[in-house]
Amino acid sequence: MKDDRIYIDHILECMDWITRYTSEGREAFFFDRKTQSATIRELQTLAESTQRLSNELKEAHPKVPWEGISGFRNILVHDYLGIRLERIWEIIERDLPAFRAAIEAMRTKIEK
Repeated sequence: MKDDRIYIDHILECMDWITRYTSEGREAFFFDRKTQSATIRELQTLAESTQRLSNELKEAHPKVPWEGISGFRNILVHDYLGIRLERIWEIIERDLPAFRAAIEAMRTKIEK
């Protein structure tokens, strides 16, 4: 579980950066290529870190869509020309807050 803590902290750090990069809102995100690139990179490394979490931790949290996150990482890395910014924004707005809550709960549980 010690290694899980490292990756959980990294996932949360990625989320913090994504929040900073996208704090000016949807319009600014769609206008600024640097913000898009930085955000996509953080999503990529976040997803990569989820692949390094232990199976034990993942099995303890079956409501988290681990396979979907892993598949999303593969799209970001291998199908980069097919990335739809609308979908990226949707993930940031809709999916990231719930995922953050789940990851924070995991960290709290590990710390006990």
